Amino acid sequence: MRFNSSIGMILLAIYLILVGLTLIIPSFVIPGIVLGILALVAGILILIGR
Repeated sequence: MRFNSSIGMILLAIYLILVGLTLIIPSFVIPGIVLGILALVAGILILIGR
C-alpha cells in the first residue's frame, strides 16, 4: 500500500491530535498561539492543494 498524503493534511492531523490531548489531559498545556498558527498553516496548505 502506498502512503501519499499532503503536508496540509498531515498538519491538520497533528493539530487535531494536539487539541485532543489538551482536552483529555488538563496538565498537557500548549499555548493557544501555537495551535492557532498550526491550524492556519494547515488550512492554507489544504486550500492551495499541497
